[in-house]
Amino acid sequence: MHRKFIALVVATAVAITGVSASQAKAADAHDILGGLAAIAIIGAAVNHYNKEKRKERVTRQNNYVHQPQNVRPDHIRPLPRRVARYDLPQRCLKTYNGYSKKRPLLGPNCLEKHYKHANSLPQQCKVGFWDGKKVKRAYEPACLRQKGYRVVYQ
Repeated sequence: MHRKFIALVVATAVAITGVSASQAKAADAHDILGGLAAIAIIGAAVNHYNKEKRKERVTRQNNYVHQPQNVRPDHIRPLPRRVARYDLPQRCLKTYNGYSKKRPLLGPNCLEKHYKHANSLPQQCKVGFWDGKKVKRAYEPACLRQKGYRVVYQ
């Protein structure tokens, strides 16, 4: 705001000085218009320069990306904990004789050993089946997938 005010005062002073000097020597309207045009051109150039400088400063601030040192460009960062907790280990997928030979299930003992959030899995995805000796329980991967979980290959 201060720059604009100072530019306005300077332009007004130059214009008044030019008008009074031209009236003193009885110049015609062409001299007055020429002086005002020169002042307008200089003002436009200064304004354009300031806009470019301001735009450059803003884009530098917005496009700043922190690149940590010692990080390979092919390095993949791990998922945050709140997302990674929905990743179930693939090693717990197992086919059971009493259930189906084509559809694997996630074994609860394996999940307790290799997945620290096993106790928070949805109980409606737990299925029971008879293996010939006793009723076994395991988790259905399709049901867990509908609840937001996924089996990852580690």
